[in-house]
Amino acid sequence: MEPQLSHQVADSVATVVIRHPAKRNAMTAAMWRALPPLLDRFTRDRDVRALVLTGEGGTFCAGADIGTLRESPHQAQALAVAAEEALAAFPKPTLAAVRGHCVGGGAQLAAACDLRLAQEGALFGVTPARLGIVYPASSTRRLVSLVGPATAKYLLFTAELIDAGRALRTGLVDEVLPEGDLDKRVAELTGVLASRSQLTQAAAKEFANGRTDREGHWAEQARGGGDTAEGVAAFLERRQPRFTWSVPTTG
Repeated sequence: MEPQLSHQVADSVATVVIRHPAKRNAMTAAMWRALPPLLDRFTRDRDVRALVLTGEGGTFCAGADIGTLRESPHQAQALAVAAEEALAAFPKPTLAAVRGHCVGGGAQLAAACDLRLAQEGALFGVTPARLGIVYPASSTRRLVSLVGPATAKYLLFTAELIDAGRALRTGLVDEVLPEGDLDKRVAELTGVLASRSQLTQAAAKEFANGRTDREGHWAEQARGGGDTAEGVAAFLERRQPRFTWSVPTTG
């Protein structure tokens, strides 16, 4: 099978699968390049209300394909950062579903997601110190925001792998599930995400990511979007709300 990012949409959730089984789902240059336009497509798709990123089989992603690093390490890193930033900027909720190894560039992608669920036995590592690579400043800041400076330094300085239990305790993952339960929980949680107000989620994501200069923009969206009125009406009528605001396709 050729290395690729496969994808499907079902029940308002887009699922992107990292497929490179011969190298534990390592990301090639072509795969890094493919992610931003794929995310742009799902941004414009009004039927998509949440996105799941996962790996084929029993591995999430073992990082960048080392062959691409040998050919052009700086270009490979730039492609990885561009993909990571596109994932972090995706305006709808994102969830990484992690089995097995989530290492290097895989950890970058998982950290760029809004939520991370892991199966017991998963292993996490941030490993540039094994290769003499300077980890990008944006990726370092994102890691620090998740786990704090002490754990970020431990991961970056040692390049050692940590298990899912420690990842949970440090904030690198949100939930750890027994083997066999991950898919069920992902479906349950994405169903909840897809049912909630996309207006609330998009604004909260911007604010949580540090962009606080658009409160006026979001207040205007709330006034004209209809979700607030629908949410209040549904609460008073004791029914499930039917939110209709969606991420603008332009601007």
